[in-house]
Amino acid sequence: MTIAKPIPAVSFKTARTGASAKANALGMRVMQERAYNKRGEQYLLIKSPPASGKSRALMFIALDKLHNQGLKQAIIAVPEKSIGGSFADEPLSAHGFWADWTVKPQWNLCNAPGADEERVDSSKVKAVGQFLNSGDPVLVCTHATFRFAVDALGIEAFDDRLIAVDEFHHVSSSPDNRLGAQLAAFIARDKAHIVAMTGSYFRGDAAPVLTPEDEAKFETVSFTYFEQLNGYEHLKALDIGYYFYTGRYLEAIEHCLDPARKTIVHIPSVNARESTKDKISEVNEILHYLGKWTGADPVTGFELVAMPDGRVLKIADLVDDSDPARRAKVLAALKDPAHKTDRDHVDIIIALGMAKEGFDWIWCEHALTVGYRSSLTEIIQIIGRATRDAPGKNVATFTNLIAEPDASEAAVADAINDTLKAIAASLLMEQVLAPRFTFSPKNSGPLPNFDYGEGGYKDGATNVGFNEERGQYHFEIAGLVTPKSPEATRIVQEDLNEVIAAFVQTKAVAERGMFDEETPPQELTQVAMGKIVRDRYPDLTAEDQEAVRQHAIAALNLTQKAKSLAMGVTDTTDGEQRANTALLDGVRQYALEVKELDIDLIDSINPWQAAYAVLAKSMDQGVLKQVQAAITAKRTKITPEDAKELAARAVRFKKERGRLPSITSADAWEQRLAEGASAFMRFREEGRYE
Repeated sequence: MTIAKPIPAVSFKTARTGASAKANALGMRVMQERAYNKRGEQYLLIKSPPASGKSRALMFIALDKLHNQGLKQAIIAVPEKSIGGSFADEPLSAHGFWADWTVKPQWNLCNAPGADEERVDSSKVKAVGQFLNSGDPVLVCTHATFRFAVDALGIEAFDDRLIAVDEFHHVSSSPDNRLGAQLAAFIARDKAHIVAMTGSYFRGDAAPVLTPEDEAKFETVSFTYFEQLNGYEHLKALDIGYYFYTGRYLEAIEHCLDPARKTIVHIPSVNARESTKDKISEVNEILHYLGKWTGADPVTGFELVAMPDGRVLKIADLVDDSDPARRAKVLAALKDPAHKTDRDHVDIIIALGMAKEGFDWIWCEHALTVGYRSSLTEIIQIIGRATRDAPGKNVATFTNLIAEPDASEAAVADAINDTLKAIAASLLMEQVLAPRFTFSPKNSGPLPNFDYGEGGYKDGATNVGFNEERGQYHFEIAGLVTPKSPEATRIVQEDLNEVIAAFVQTKAVAERGMFDEETPPQELTQVAMGKIVRDRYPDLTAEDQEAVRQHAIAALNLTQKAKSLAMGVTDTTDGEQRANTALLDGVRQYALEVKELDIDLIDSINPWQAAYAVLAKSMDQGVLKQVQAAITAKRTKITPEDAKELAARAVRFKKERGRLPSITSADAWEQRLAEGASAFMRFREEGRYE
């Protein structure tokens, strides 16, 4: 076994403004007020990170729709039963709102009714039908129950009702996604209101959540990780790191699992290479590492483990599903509202497929995940378990413990692919956590509520402004193409993260960007990103597509540049204060050094440099050579579509320089343009284009 080797963590230091926790006169926090201001919209999409208060935001909106907008009922669909508790009764009037949120016990189909509570049909689908005929205001059910109910009762049965879908990233525009197809039918009928909520709008696969046509009908409320974490009262930092190990993860986990910190441990799927294939034994080994097992608490079902220092750990085992009664006892103890604010109720939770999205344990300080996670959505949801703000909680940590590629293993290629996915996801988290950027052409004028530094906005200069309240930067860029249509404007304001997510999670882009040193950066920033934008937004004009591409590349490169500068900030006389604002200082330092930030310059920066640096630091030379060899062996060839794009840019090159790009040029991008033009001619002769 090799001692786990830490990858330099992505570390986000918060400003602790307290804004996220401050409530207005109606008892609404910042995000909730922002969403409530859009309560009159028929279709509303709330994109906001875990712990930002999406559940309560829906309560405010639903109550207004029921009391003031004429809707008959509200139906809330959650992906799994455990999340149903997020929509339990809330005395909103105690905090200033004009009504309370109540759900009759029989209409929360995620809970089993108590002995004295009214019961409805044991068939959940029939229960939904009973609810629709009842006149009661609110029902909570799972996505599965809702899907089956819509199939059985028909789309028209839900007319004049609010349909709220929690964890909306479970929906897909793919024909195989039943819930996605049903929502498309609801939108086509246009008789119901829909509120969609998610902490991770990007699914992590090739299928978008909504078609562009349907998505355009939604009014979007965006609340970023930057705003959420920066506005906390207690949490000072979020650290994201990766550990490589060789041997068994159960021998390496001791280097990551600190029993003094409140932790959720996600062990690997039994189908993963990290798994021993015996999940019960894995839990037992983890318990044995922590101390001596002394039995289970008869009330909560938590495992009790005595540590050498005399402390007794209370551990919730959500892996062992052999005894449904014991498992139900443990889940009930974790959801017990009487212990929601009790830090000492439980110390460690060990899970496999549970305790991810929607799981609310504010005291969690460390999310420790064993094994590769190819889904970006899953990673963001797991990180969200640790980012609740709570008294005494200064640092939240996400750690991914993953197997190091080994030349002696036949699965080395698969391990490399999984590692690439994990690193691509970590890069995206940088972008998710980064400040929001607003770009405009040079000399376009100041934006309201932005601070442009000493002397303010200066005509003729390349200005940089900062809105501290929202963590938003305004950069002027010479030659920037600005969006013309309202939809393109919305995309550059709200959806750049999703565009960048698609970019970094495209396998061929990740491989070539990180390991193919001969790939010109422009091939990624112009061709690859251009294709992603065209695929995601086919109805935009070519000019608007180019505007979205330029904005996305600018945001990605500014984030990467700020990250490298922030990591290089040295300690000063005000060391702690400097460290706590490292990311902001890095972005500002970069901004102040900018004289002429031209689009051509932006396109020449390779956005994968940070990923390559991280990987180089965390793997020895031998492993890195294996990775490079594997990637070089399967280097991507020019596709007909890429050749067409390269040929178009070669034509532009000729117009600008008066000559065709040369295959023998010393400039790698010019070589690539020449190769693309040649390939385009060949493909056209072969009849590959219509």
